[in-house]
Amino acid sequence: MTSRFAQVDVFSADPYRGNPVAVFLDAEGLDAAAMQRIAAWTNLSETTFVLPPTVPEADYRLRIFTPDGELPFAGHPTLGSARAWLEHGGQPQRAGAIVQECQAGLVDVRDDGDRLSFAAPPRVRTGPLEADLRARIVAAFGIEEEQIVGHQWVDNGPGWAALRLETADEVLALEPDLSQIPDLAVGAVGAYPSGAECAFEVRAFVPAVGVGEDPVTGSLNASLGQWLIGSGQAPDRYTASQGTALGRSGRIEITAEAGTVWVGGEATVLFSGTAVI
Repeated sequence: MTSRFAQVDVFSADPYRGNPVAVFLDAEGLDAAAMQRIAAWTNLSETTFVLPPTVPEADYRLRIFTPDGELPFAGHPTLGSARAWLEHGGQPQRAGAIVQECQAGLVDVRDDGDRLSFAAPPRVRTGPLEADLRARIVAAFGIEEEQIVGHQWVDNGPGWAALRLETADEVLALEPDLSQIPDLAVGAVGAYPSGAECAFEVRAFVPAVGVGEDPVTGSLNASLGQWLIGSGQAPDRYTASQGTALGRSGRIEITAEAGTVWVGGEATVLFSGTAVI
């Protein structure tokens, strides 16, 4: 059995400086065990499998796997899979508007030509982090409690908890001991000075799904945008940087429009061919 295959670099205008996702475009007939085996072999933060939709509103259905398990939703795989689907002949029901079906439900994706963006899905958990959880993260991050200027559950499927530190430099200085939080998915965000290219630096630590630090993370940035904009800590439009600590140059465009937060960025097919599955 074969499948059309693409590997897409997401959230960077510089090739090989964003976050890659492997996309199998003809996954009908594969069961979950086979998908998981393939995802473990590709050893990327996510591997996706495109299937026929099960509801009439959707253009396709997507299953998203890390090396260790399946996710109900993830951001950079959503944009990367949409780009691969379009470049391999996919035709949305409405021009410029793709509807992706995944375990988290239906996700709207806008096609603005060079840039794709997805509508942030609803968060399934919000509110402040519990004191004992904060203490675990503080110990793992090697920081002081006083450095935290905000904290929140920002879970839209992967289980995100988030800390806001005062500055981007503090975020970039983190050298966490992830063995202390092996069951968590934690984001850190800190502001750049006014007038900088980007408003925030973001880092994502995901030991819970077999990934140490994720280079550029759409799902985390989506829910961070909902939290920060919704609480007045960020403007309705801003750019976040992610991946700097890993030598990447991720850029995530966050825009709030009519109550919806959109998460956009570049998505470029770098590898394309046929995979034996």
